[in-house]
Amino acid sequence: MADLTPTPDRPGLHVSKPSPNAPATGSAVCHCGAKATATGDNQVRALVEGYTANRGAAHDRTGR
Repeated sequence: MADLTPTPDRPGLHVSKPSPNAPATGSAVCHCGAKATATGDNQVRALVEGYTANRGAAHDRTGR
């Protein structure tokens, strides 16, 4: 399986939850260079919400 962890060269969002009893983990990298990680279901949920709210045309490659 390929490494799905986002990098500055391959920005994106990756979330993992190997079992229902294990905490979720997540990592995100933006094309502007910003990056974040989270552990725990609530923290990963907040990471996903923040990533999806702050990407797209309104967030250009200069990080504005």
